[in-house]
Amino acid sequence: MKRRIAAVVPALAAVAMAVPLALSTPATAAASCGRTASDMDSSAWNRTANGANERSGSSTGCASNGIAYNTHRLDYHCYTRIGSTDETWTYLRNDTTGTSGWVRDDLLSDGGSLVYCGF
Repeated sequence: MKRRIAAVVPALAAVAMAVPLALSTPATAAASCGRTASDMDSSAWNRTANGANERSGSSTGCASNGIAYNTHRLDYHCYTRIGSTDETWTYLRNDTTGTSGWVRDDLLSDGGSLVYCGF
C-alpha cells in the first residue's frame, strides 16, 4: 500500500509508455546483477526476516553479497519494482557487516524503503 501511493505518478507514466512493449516481452529484473543505487532514503531499521540474502541485483538469480539478520542495522537507500508485478526490492547497506545489496521487500519486517530508485 505505501509503495503504491509513493509510486502512483511514476507508475502511471511508465504504464502509458510501456504498454505496447510489456505485451510483447517478458518482465525483467529492474536492477540487473551488479547494479547499485545511491542513498536516497534517510531511514535505517534494525529488523529483517531472519537470514535475508543481500543480493547483487533484484533477482534470486543474482549472487548473494551477505545475509541480513534481525539484529543488524540496515540503511535503506531506495526500492525498485520487478517489471509490471507488485514485487519490490530494497537496496540497502548492512551497517553491522559493511555489505550492500538488494533484499526482497517481503523479507523485510517493515516492507523496505519508501523511496523509489527511479529504475
